[in-house]
Amino acid sequence: MNLRDFAYAVAVDEHRHFGRAAEACHVSQPTLSGQIRKLEAHLGVELFERTKRAVRPTPAGARILERARTLLAEAGAIEAMAAAMTDPLSGPLNLGAIPTIAPYLMPRLLPSLAHALPSVELRLTERFTGEIEAMLVDGGLDAAIIATEPEAPQLASVPLYDEPFWVALPKGHALAQEEEVDLGGLAGDRLLLLSEGHCLREQVLGFYASGRGAPAEVRTEETSLTTILALVGGGLGVTLVPAMSLSGPWVTDAGIVVRRETSGAARRRVQLAYRKSFPRMALVEKLADVIAAIVPDTVAPYRR
Repeated sequence: MNLRDFAYAVAVDEHRHFGRAAEACHVSQPTLSGQIRKLEAHLGVELFERTKRAVRPTPAGARILERARTLLAEAGAIEAMAAAMTDPLSGPLNLGAIPTIAPYLMPRLLPSLAHALPSVELRLTERFTGEIEAMLVDGGLDAAIIATEPEAPQLASVPLYDEPFWVALPKGHALAQEEEVDLGGLAGDRLLLLSEGHCLREQVLGFYASGRGAPAEVRTEETSLTTILALVGGGLGVTLVPAMSLSGPWVTDAGIVVRRETSGAARRRVQLAYRKSFPRMALVEKLADVIAAIVPDTVAPYRR
């Protein structure tokens, strides 16, 4: 019984498939399956119920896997602590970001990180906020760029920048000729939003709920912000976009115009979240400095 075997078991639980778990662990499926069988024999219980259609933990397996995750997180913390004692600005950094930030920030950030932190081995993960927080708590991520306050008590955050939202309109919209647009003027429009799970959706709905009037219709799209903007260009509705996205190629689309939102209430605070127990705080601070230095003047950084 060793940490590797528990890591294999946790991977099977996450993927609910032995083949995909083996691929994630960079081993063959027979090797992974054999090690889990040995672990089950050593423990005297079956960890998984195996059928042709599904793999799921047994009741005993679920309890053991919960402890295994804690064990693996502690082992990772020990390794990180040892690395921090030698050089906190070197070694692996597992960094997460939400989908409405990653495509616009990462192209700016990656070259700067390579220059400012040449000894850091960066590994990027893009997930929804809830998934990112779970990965931070479990040790799957070291830090993450999110747009809400972290909810888990094990987590803390460093503010990076305040980001306003701009209004994206079809070119033929009645307000397209205005330099700035108030959300109240869009009360009768169809509002195009990302699906549930995206914090951007809840933030936009919150702006309207704060007294700016209700949209005539809210249409949810199980897709990306890029696709929603294509629908705006096609005259199917309006939406709000984070300021960082204004650097994207969609801005040159002849069917879309973007305008500032006049009230200033439509904005979000982007933060760098991390575990309170993470031993490489010097790396967190350096990463926050690098991000603040490369953001465009459409946002307001907290440090320079």
